[in-house]
Amino acid sequence: MNVPDPVARSRALPAPGTTAPAEAAPTLVAVGHGSRDPRARATLTRLLDRVRELRPGLDVRLAHIELNTPLLDDTLARVAADGREAVLVPLLLAPGHHVTHDLPAAVAATPALRARVAEPLGAHPLLVEALAGRLAEAGWAPEDGSSAATGVVLASAGSRDPRSGAEIRRIAALLGERLGGVPVVPGYASAATPTVAEAVRALTARGRHRVAIASCFTAPGLFATRAAAHAPWIAADPLGAHPALARLVLHRYDRARTSRTTTPARELAAI
Repeated sequence: MNVPDPVARSRALPAPGTTAPAEAAPTLVAVGHGSRDPRARATLTRLLDRVRELRPGLDVRLAHIELNTPLLDDTLARVAADGREAVLVPLLLAPGHHVTHDLPAAVAATPALRARVAEPLGAHPLLVEALAGRLAEAGWAPEDGSSAATGVVLASAGSRDPRSGAEIRRIAALLGERLGGVPVVPGYASAATPTVAEAVRALTARGRHRVAIASCFTAPGLFATRAAAHAPWIAADPLGAHPALARLVLHRYDRARTSRTTTPARELAAI
C-alpha cells in the first residue's frame, strides 16, 4: 500500500492566506467611509497593497461612501462593466447605517452587478491583534497590563445603532483580555456616549491615572485626531495597514464569498 508522503502533501496545499485560483474569484471591493484628511486615502491604499500581497492575483479595489474618490457607486459600475462579481468588505468596525443601508443600496442601484456585502471588521482576534500592536508601538509594555495605575479607552466613531455599541463593547472586552486584564472602556467621537474625554475621566476616578487611547479607526481623520488629543499618557495610531488588519479583510471577504447564509445585498437594502 502506498503511504502518502506528508511533506509532499503539505507542499500541495495552498499557502496561508490563499484559496482557489484568484482569477475565478469575485472582486474584493474594500469600502472606506471617506475623509477630508489626505492621509486617510493613502493609508487605505497601503492596507489594500498588503491584501494583494497576501492574495496575489485577486482583483482588489478601493471605494468610499463619501468625500473621497473613487466613490462606491463609480467603483461598482466599473466592476459590473468588467463583467465581474463583487464582495463588498466594509472597512468599518461595527454595524450601523452605512453597513446595513448605504452599501446594500449602492449594490441595488447597480442591477447588472452580482454582489454580496460582508460583515464589518468587528470583534475578531485579528482586530484585537492590530489594536494591541498599535498600542505597543505607542509605548505600551507587557507589564502595563498588570499595573493598578493603567487603563485603556477604546476610541471609535460612535453610532446610534445599538448593535454598534454592543460590538464595540465586545472589542473592548477582547482587548482587555489580550492586554492582561486591564480595564478597557469604550469612548466615542460622536453619536454615542461616553465621549472619549468622559471615558478617560471615568478611568481616572477609579485610580487609573495612566490612560492609553486605543485607536479603533481604520485610517487617520478628524475623529481619530480628536480622540488622540484626550490621551493623558499614550495614544495609538489608527489601525491602518497593520498586517493583522489585512488578514482580517481577507477573512471577511472569504466568509461572505463562501457562506450560504449571507443575505444578498438587495434583500438588505429592502429591510
